[in-house]
Amino acid sequence: MAWFESLGMALIDALIAGLMLIVGLFPEAVSAPFDYAFMQRALLTSILVGAICGLLSCFVVLKRWSLLGDAISHAVLPGVAIAYLLGWPFFIGAFLAGAVSALGIGALERHTRIKSDAAMGLMFTFAFALGVVIIGKIATNTHLMHILFGNVLGVQYPALMLTLFSGLVALMAVWIFYRSLVLYTFDPMQAQALGFNTSVVHYGLILLLTLTIVASLETVGIILVVAMLITPGATAHLLTDRLTTMMLLSVGTGVLSAVLGLYLSFQFDVASGGAIVLVATALFAVALLAAPRHGLVGRWWRRRRGATAMAP
Repeated sequence: MAWFESLGMALIDALIAGLMLIVGLFPEAVSAPFDYAFMQRALLTSILVGAICGLLSCFVVLKRWSLLGDAISHAVLPGVAIAYLLGWPFFIGAFLAGAVSALGIGALERHTRIKSDAAMGLMFTFAFALGVVIIGKIATNTHLMHILFGNVLGVQYPALMLTLFSGLVALMAVWIFYRSLVLYTFDPMQAQALGFNTSVVHYGLILLLTLTIVASLETVGIILVVAMLITPGATAHLLTDRLTTMMLLSVGTGVLSAVLGLYLSFQFDVASGGAIVLVATALFAVALLAAPRHGLVGRWWRRRRGATAMAP
């Protein structure tokens, strides 16, 4: 595995070098923070997380899976704690915990009278409470606040490789299964009638969501990752009705939020995860006001023009 690790580090160094060439085009006042190695790693991580979350955000918003994203993000906490106890990479524990929770939610929906929202609420509150209890009982160097709120400024090569790997898997999965995902997102009944195995698509999308959440822990943490899985897609949904355009706008919004939030967190010495989410929310507010067709200002203007045209 040493050659794989060396290859991953070389790829990351090449990507950082490419980013620094772009950063060098900006004035020194803007580019100066990225002279530090930790800021260069944080910049690459932020861009990757913004792109991955932006891509899957479209499906989360269109499928109305916001609560499911929240449930999985909280459910990974005990997995991180148990992985630490067993000496495993936290990625494995978090991914398994998220997958088990998603399957548990599905089992509760199918075999009990409990509806989906209650099943998600039960699972994520139980898992989150279990994680807090375990972390509170073990002596660990893994700071609870970093797991909850992220620490992108302290990200190291192993976490960066995990984020890069997750991004490549998500991109390839969406590219290969694009038609199935689109059909399942807009009309599951028609997808089933056309012969698609909707159960495979359903759980495949949940596993992709879990992988994205795990990859985002270092950047925005468990508490805030759900915001990055909702806000970019919601912003893009206000700007266009075409899915392909929505995905591009969502990825752009996610990347812009992550990079600008990282920069502001450095300049004003505030929490990076919180700054990234605040920037994403600000972009949503701008779209809500100024979107050409679905924005509040445009709708007000069309109503006013219609009333004027009907006036005698």
